[in-house]
Parts: sequence; C-alpha cells; structure tokens
Amino acid sequence: MKDPLGFRGAGLLVQRLSIGGLMLFHGVHKIFNGIGGIEKMLEARDLPGFIAYGVYVGEVLGPLMMILGFKARIGAALVASTMVVSIFLAFSDQIFKLTENGGPVIELNLLYLFGAIAVMISGAGMLSIDNYLKSRKKSEKKSSSEK
Repeated sequence: MKDPLGFRGAGLLVQRLSIGGLMLFHGVHKIFNGIGGIEKMLEARDLPGFIAYGVYVGEVLGPLMMILGFKARIGAALVASTMVVSIFLAFSDQIFKLTENGGPVIELNLLYLFGAIAVMISGAGMLSIDNYLKSRKKSEKKSSSEK
C-alpha cells in the first residue's frame, strides 16, 4: 500500500525518537553518575563487573543510532539486549509480580524492549539517515550508468 503523505515514515520517526530519546536519558544519567550499582549487581551474580560498561553501548550508542536513523536496526538490537540484561539483573525475582496499581513491575523495561524490537523489525523508515544514504547511493548508481 502506498503512503503518499509519509505517515508511515513519520510514525517510525516518532517511535525511534520516543524509544531512543527516552532511553538516552538513562544513559546520560549513567555517564554523569557512574555505573557502580550495575557493577555490584553483576558481581553479586559472580559475573565480572567490567561488563557494566556495556550499558553505555545499550543506553547511549544504541539510542543515538535509533534517533538518527543510522543503522537503526542495530541500535535497536543494542537497546533490546540491554533491556534483557536489565530484566535479568535487576528484576529476575519480580518478572511475574505486579505493582500496587496492577501493572507489571518490569513494565518500563518491557516497553523499551518491545519498542526496540519493533524498530528492529520495521527499520528506520523514510525520515532517517539510512534512507538518505540509500537514496543517494541509488542516484549515484543511476547517474554512473547513464554515462
């Protein structure tokens, strides 16, 4: 089905900006406040603390890739992976528990996880650096074949 007004591209942009933008806040917080808490959670599970530095990849690099629409599927995979690790580390004993308001304890993590999975499936859309590079490559290929 054609999308002459670009609603699909706009919808994907909103999704990338919301998931990537909101996750980026978490990453920036960790840049300024450190990752000591994550290191302690890892060490409590007999895992090396240095793995905590991966949070910068999943909460800063991945979201920036999603926001810009540059290799957005890879960025979304980084965010989704971070959410799986987050659920495992911080909430493994609460996965099936509900809050006093009736929502899952891991609701926010699930929103980020499934939002990132949706970007992995759908891609960045028309309003992205990926699309710009793709269209530029096509026009260069077309102009070189005309010579």
